[in-house]
Amino acid sequence: MTTAGQDWSNPVDWASALRPPRVLRRMLALDDFEDAARRVIPRPIFGYVSGGAETNAALRGNRAVWDEVALVPRTLVDVSGRSQKTTLFGRAYDSPFGIAPMGGTAMAAYEGDLVLARAAAAANIPMILSGAALTPLERIKEAGPTAWFQCYLPGDAGPITQLVERCARAGYETICLTADVPVLANRENNVRSGFNNPLRLTPRLAWDGLVRPRWLFGMLLRTLLTHGMPHTENMGPRVPLFSRTAHRDRGKRDQLSWKHLELMRRLWKGRLVVKGVLEAEDARIARESGADGVIVSNHGGRQLDGAAAPLRVLPGIAAQAGNMTVMLDSGVRRGTDVLKALALGAQFVFIGRPFLFAAAVAGEPGVRHAIRLLHDEIDRDMALIGINGLAEMRRERLMPARGVEFLKG
Repeated sequence: MTTAGQDWSNPVDWASALRPPRVLRRMLALDDFEDAARRVIPRPIFGYVSGGAETNAALRGNRAVWDEVALVPRTLVDVSGRSQKTTLFGRAYDSPFGIAPMGGTAMAAYEGDLVLARAAAAANIPMILSGAALTPLERIKEAGPTAWFQCYLPGDAGPITQLVERCARAGYETICLTADVPVLANRENNVRSGFNNPLRLTPRLAWDGLVRPRWLFGMLLRTLLTHGMPHTENMGPRVPLFSRTAHRDRGKRDQLSWKHLELMRRLWKGRLVVKGVLEAEDARIARESGADGVIVSNHGGRQLDGAAAPLRVLPGIAAQAGNMTVMLDSGVRRGTDVLKALALGAQFVFIGRPFLFAAAVAGEPGVRHAIRLLHDEIDRDMALIGINGLAEMRRERLMPARGVEFLKG
């Protein structure tokens, strides 16, 4: 019998399930995975994953905003019946969070995209596969039935049609169109850390690989020996992971507009989500263009530096959403963050980097451990706030920790 990649009839798999990697004993919260991953992932790749755009102002703002909101608990409430099960697009999930799309996962962890998909499916939460992933979208859907697909698309009907038809054949139910990438961001972090896309075998990367043998042998050489050279698989021409001359043709993304979303709506029979919305008027247009949901996001601080933190604009977007589902990502790290977002109008949240770091540190057991940590935090926080269901997490459970205008109204 096989469940989420484990052969439970094999005593070796039983032993590995019962004895998770020792490093996980030190991982008490999602933030703990970052420092551990820094010692595993080569600096150029770690810099690419962890950094934002330009001065990192948006990246810092995504975390700082949560401390501006305080929780107001109720006491002497019977919370023995609490549950965090959530229904999203008609499907029941065990927690109100999922794994955000990340293109660098398979550079940091062996079979990183598959690891995330399997762990998410085992925990009954969604995982969104990045269009920039190195794993074919078909393979991810087979391994993780809760997977969604996120796409980067040019303003061109041909590639849009091809991708939508491919996702339908693969059995996807939900597609996310990322809307905040008309051009590449100015990621100075990449230059300073020596990151190139595709990767180049520079002296810095070679040295970093040599002094990080877990990555060199456990990820890179294992990948090359088992699968050969990875390539981008889900957008544009296939480009190898390593190359000194190849470049990624991203197409005419600066021509992408609402008419292309309307084209996707006509072609796609499943759920259609727009990711990267920060303006309430854009949420209204997305709803009128046929979107089933929006993800309030500033791309984890990786696109426009100084962009508003999603939590700040969430209430206004929720007010314009109507019957459209509102989700949020960027900067979520604790159970209290999840509950604050729900109180301000989100119905679901997504978290990215910590799960990638968990995959790099301890593979699928690491990701499962990270999911469990956040799940348990939410359960504990619900009890301490005095609620049994997520629908009880309303704005009156919040107050400004200091002067915060977006909590008013």
